[in-house]
Parts: sequence; C-alpha cells; structure tokens
Amino acid sequence: MTLENTAPEEIQSLLKPLEGESFAFACHPGVPCFTECCRDLKLLLTPYDVLRLKKSLALDASDFHEAHTRTEFDEQRGFPMVFLEMREDARKTCPFVSEKGCRVYGDRPAACRTYPIARATRMHRSHDRVQEDYYVLEEEHCRGFQEKQRWTVEEWIKDQGLDHYHEMNNQWMEIITHPRLNQGKRLSPQQQQMFFLACYDLDKFRRFISSGRFLQIFELDEKEVKAVESGDEDLLKLSFKWIRFSFCGDPVLKMREKTQNGQ
Repeated sequence: MTLENTAPEEIQSLLKPLEGESFAFACHPGVPCFTECCRDLKLLLTPYDVLRLKKSLALDASDFHEAHTRTEFDEQRGFPMVFLEMREDARKTCPFVSEKGCRVYGDRPAACRTYPIARATRMHRSHDRVQEDYYVLEEEHCRGFQEKQRWTVEEWIKDQGLDHYHEMNNQWMEIITHPRLNQGKRLSPQQQQMFFLACYDLDKFRRFISSGRFLQIFELDEKEVKAVESGDEDLLKLSFKWIRFSFCGDPVLKMREKTQNGQ
C-alpha cells in the first residue's frame, strides 16, 4: 500500500513519488508564501516530537499537553494519538509560528522538517529493517518550488537534521505497526493510559519506573539506569522497549532471574 492511498484524501493527489530524482525547493522570508504551510494543520506528533518540543519550551509533559495538544484514539486499535493544537484564530495558525518564522525551529516536529517531501515507512519484519519511500508534496500555495536550489532526498535529510528523528521515530513506527497490536482488539482504557504515559509523558513514566517494582523486575544496562534519573532520549528508548515487551510480547527486556522463578 502506498502513501497515495493512505495519506489524507485532501493531499493524495498532490503527492508525487521521488525515485532517485532531485527536486527544486527553498523556504525563507523572501518567498511570498512564507509560513503559509504553518496553518490549519492536523499535525500528528510522535513521542520524540513531544520530547523535543516540551524541552524547547521548558515545560513538563503535562503542561505541554494541556497547552498545545489534543489526543485522539485510533478507531480500530484504541491507540492514543497526539496532535498539535492550532490557535483559535481565523486561520488556525500553528502556536509556534511568528512573522519571522518558527519559534521552535531547532526542535520543530519531524513532519515540519521533512516538508515539502513526505516519508512513508513500513517494517520489513522478515529482514528486521525499515523500508521507506519518499514523495514530493506540491501544495498549490507553495512558491518554494519556484526557487532554483535543488536537493536529493539524502541532501534534504542531512540539511534538515532528520537522521536522528528517523532513528527515534522508526522505533515508534515499529510499535504501532506491530502485528500483535493490529489484530483488531482494542486496547483497554488502562492499557491506553499506560501507552500514553510511556510514549508521551516521560516525566510520569520516569516516576512510574522509580517508584514501582520496575527496577526490581528488569535487568537494565548502565545507560538505561542513568536514563531513569535524567536521560530523556534513552528513557524514551526504554519506554519503547517496555511497550514492546508488555504489549507486543517481544523479548526486548530481560527479567531478573528471581522474578522469572517467581521469587
């Protein structure tokens, strides 16, 4: 299944596959449509997007969500999915955009970094690797395509600092496309709460680990133990492991021997 079929209907016809081709594009204050793409968005935030944004704004996760997001639930599986809340103005403007551009540019979400290309990913589980395809999203209002600078996909990824975003988001994609979570059975309300906690509220997830039996049950390496105290990115990776272990049955965490023996 291609992105042309799974993308929102309003943009399906605007997607053009990029197969080894380059594209012309530039975005800067001199382009007539500058910041027009920052309005009336249904912008899905990944867990890593939330981590970067809340740190950029010096907010804890709960305050960030209260001020800037809304949560919807996947109809079939009951996954909590977090979207950036637009301003309540006539043009439904992104809360982080100004006349000079993006106020959180260094920590902007992956979807904003990737634009004007779109990335479609899927997990090839037989080979344990991520497969990806790229498309150009040619929106009618965008004048950036009239600029002379040309890019390959690889050049654009490097220029926009997307490599690390892809690394983190691939781990999340592996969860939400996992066969065990795509069998038509919805998550229970309690499971939804824990899924949200682990993915989108690392402050509470850290307290969950520190105050419970987590460290008594699981063997963690030194980096993971330190992450419980302060390392947010490593903590997010640990939360992904916990979801895969708890929800998907993947043996990605090791239980302590005494726990396995029921002691």
